[in-house]
Amino acid sequence: MQQFYFLMFFISIFFSSSPNYAADLSTPALMLAKTYKKGQVDITQYWVSEKLDGVRAYWDGEKLISKQGNTYTAPSWFTKGFPSQPLDGELWLSQGHFQQLLGTVTKKHPIDEEWRKISYAVFDLPNNKQSFTHRLKILHQLINNSINPYLTLIHQYRLTSEHALYEELNKIASIGGEGLMLHHENSFYQAGRNSNILKVKPYLDAEATVIAHISGKGKFKGMLGSILVSIPGDLQFRIGTGFSNLQRLSPPPLGSLITYTYHGKTKKGIPKFASFLRIRKNKK
Repeated sequence: MQQFYFLMFFISIFFSSSPNYAADLSTPALMLAKTYKKGQVDITQYWVSEKLDGVRAYWDGEKLISKQGNTYTAPSWFTKGFPSQPLDGELWLSQGHFQQLLGTVTKKHPIDEEWRKISYAVFDLPNNKQSFTHRLKILHQLINNSINPYLTLIHQYRLTSEHALYEELNKIASIGGEGLMLHHENSFYQAGRNSNILKVKPYLDAEATVIAHISGKGKFKGMLGSILVSIPGDLQFRIGTGFSNLQRLSPPPLGSLITYTYHGKTKKGIPKFASFLRIRKNKK
C-alpha cells in the first residue's frame, strides 16, 4: 500500500511540472539527424533544405504531437484539411522567434491571433516505405492539393558540391538561419538517429543547466555578467556572451535549461567560446 501511494505521488508531481500542452501516453517514432562532418558524404546524393528554428511536430492524422509525446492544442481551424496520413515537420514562426513560438504552442488554451502567425512546415512521410525522393513527390501532391494555408512544404533542393553546401550555409547564417538539413535521396524513414539525415550548422550547440548568476562589472554593473552552467560529466563553466541587455536584466532562471553555441572543446571537455543562444525550458 505504501508503494502505491508513493507511485501516485510521483505521477501527480510529474504531471504538475509538465508544460501546459496535453500529455500523451506514447511518443512518436521519429527519425533523428546526426551532425554532418566535412567530407563525410557525396553531397550530390542528398536533398538540401533549411534547418528551421522551430518545434518538431508529428501529425498522426488527427493531432499534432511533440517529440516527447505531448499533444499540441492547436486550434481546429489550424489543422482543418490536413491529410489523414502521418506527417513529420515543424511548427514554425520565423527566424529568431523560437521563444515566441514556444510560448504560443505550449499554451493549454490556444490563442487564435498567435497561431495565425505559425505554419506547419512538413519535410517527411513517416509511414511511407519508399525512398525519400518518392516521399517528396507524394508530399508535393498532398500539400499542393490542400486548401489549408498553414500547411506548407519545406523547400528541398540539390547542390553540386561541398563547396556549394558551405556557401549556402553562409547565406543561411547571414540572415539568422540555424543551418541546413541533408536527406539522402534513397533513404527510408527509419526511427532513431542515423546518417541518412544530417544537420549542418555554422557552429556546434549543446544544452546546459544554469546553476548560478554572476554579477556584471563595468558597463554591465547592476546587470548579469555571466552565468555558471553545468553539463554532463560534472563539468562547469561560465557563459558571458550572447545576452541582450534585456536578458542581462532578466537572466535565465536558476535551474533552467539553456542552449549555447561553441567552437570545439578543451582537453578537459570544456566548450570553447561558449555563447548563450536561448532558454530551452525551465526545469522543476
